[in-house]
Amino acid sequence: MKRSRLIPTAATLAMAMMCMCACAGPNAAEGAKGKDSKAATINVGSLYEPTNLSNTGGGGQGVTEALTGNVYETLFRLEDNGKVKPWLATKDEASPDGLTHTLSLRKGVTFSSGKALSAKDVAASIKTVLSEQSQAASKKELSVIKDVTAQGEDAVKLTLSEPSVSLQYNLSGLWIVPEGLDTKKKTEGTGPYTLDKWTKGSTLSLKARKDYWGEKPANSAAVFHYYTDATALTNALKAGDVDVVTNVQSPDALPELEKDAKYKVASGNSTTKELLAFNDRVAPFDDARVRQAIYSAIDRKKLLHSIWNDKGQVIGSMVPPSDPWYEDLNSLNPYDPARSQKLLKEAGKEGLSFTLDAPTYDPHPLVAEFVKSELAKIGVEVKINSISADEWYSKVFKDHNFTATLQEHVNTRDVVWYGNPDFYWGYNNPQVTDLVAKSQKAANVKEQTELLRKANRIIATDAASAWLYLYPQVVVSKAGVSGYGVNGLNSQFFLAPISKKA
Repeated sequence: MKRSRLIPTAATLAMAMMCMCACAGPNAAEGAKGKDSKAATINVGSLYEPTNLSNTGGGGQGVTEALTGNVYETLFRLEDNGKVKPWLATKDEASPDGLTHTLSLRKGVTFSSGKALSAKDVAASIKTVLSEQSQAASKKELSVIKDVTAQGEDAVKLTLSEPSVSLQYNLSGLWIVPEGLDTKKKTEGTGPYTLDKWTKGSTLSLKARKDYWGEKPANSAAVFHYYTDATALTNALKAGDVDVVTNVQSPDALPELEKDAKYKVASGNSTTKELLAFNDRVAPFDDARVRQAIYSAIDRKKLLHSIWNDKGQVIGSMVPPSDPWYEDLNSLNPYDPARSQKLLKEAGKEGLSFTLDAPTYDPHPLVAEFVKSELAKIGVEVKINSISADEWYSKVFKDHNFTATLQEHVNTRDVVWYGNPDFYWGYNNPQVTDLVAKSQKAANVKEQTELLRKANRIIATDAASAWLYLYPQVVVSKAGVSGYGVNGLNSQFFLAPISKKA
């Protein structure tokens, strides 16, 4: 259900303001004609509230959705079409051996405090992500950076331990912040917005910067409204409380919305995977046969139909079709309960029982019940332990204190995390670790693709996790709202281009 609020909705306040503006002055005629309003507040509905507001503190996909590209910017930017383009860095000059990269910084960029961006800020930002205390998801991939030094005010030199064909992509998620800033305590970026207020459990408000160094936003403010229930989120759109929903997760509502001229429904390319993640470092899931048995006992097509009414896609690995190294691997661990029972017998794990830590927000509760029902058919007992997002971060992600869990993973190209034995799921296959490491220093994309395709096949064969399905990516807005991305790559949701008719 919707989390409670003690204040009128931002949508109501914004509508009141627009009505006041329409009652006087020359802008009234423009409003009547349905012109885009630069004074508009964009109300965004989302299921993904941040755990915290730090990109090194395990803030989850919600912090990326709200702040990346909006409050904080990056050296390179991952566009909605999947291409990486220069952003705060304008040039990347690599040495012939690929071990040194000199990045030229864009001139005229300022933080929201008015401070000019400097090479020292960039160097400090990279070092913070690579620090021992950092919980940044990209830390492992960026650890190829051995040293970073400022070269005057407008350039930084990166010294790598080995060549990295993915360096620009990996830098596309790294926030650039003022030297010395602790993002757990304060927000200050070079982006087109500043944080106005975060009311935990309800809303996160951003204000557009009048002094933004780049193209000015098409709106004056944005408010993320957070829900824990997908139906409540869709109902908020129908009620007018929100203008756009970043990813609709109540499929039963889509036919009605598609037929209603008051709304626009756009389907994009998803990278969000629903995982039944095992703790591969502890019994019983340190045995690949047990993981394979559990995976083959779950009818993923039936699950997808029950949750998404056949929208989305059944996948057999961590790699979505949008990644260069994708191949359909569903046949490696097909739905086959007889196979599951045989594997459990071989492993000596008949009559298995385990606890499943399931986040309390949609769709995880439904998925947990489905998994429990399916596994009961092969004599496996599942005890569901419902936990909040905050509890999941501390218990599962940080402390690794779990046996199995459910979680959605949103990033592109994140199969490389299986090459890190210290990641929360603890998969440790030296061959995979070696292949992933080699892929990061491949001479070209073709070589990288071959290496990661080989690694992914091993990971999928081992059933390192159970990849249940690929979410559909459906963005719905009011008819007068435009300018938003539809693919949601790495959970980004750029606010600056979004406009709303007055």
